[in-house]
Amino acid sequence: MIRVVIPHHLRLLANVGSEVAIQVEEPVTQRAILDALEMRYPMLRGTIRNHQTKERRPFIRFFACGEDWSHEAPDTPLPEAVANGQDVFRIVGAMAGG
Repeated sequence: MIRVVIPHHLRLLANVGSEVAIQVEEPVTQRAILDALEMRYPMLRGTIRNHQTKERRPFIRFFACGEDWSHEAPDTPLPEAVANGQDVFRIVGAMAGG
């Protein structure tokens, strides 16, 4: 099981707690996680990625093992700690301005 932490406003939309667990087939990638997340919680479709292009929305960031994976290719395998459930995959709403 993959553990995913999503931003507070999306937790409210999906009616879930701070962390969700989803089943993802190998290889574990950003695309695979987001596909599984949107399949299980259809109300999240379009909130994290664009409906048509499946590209990450502006001001959404992805973190794995404390590193920013937002600009990595969506099909790049994530670290083993995320794939085996030891660490979480974080979806973070970024802030702009100062």
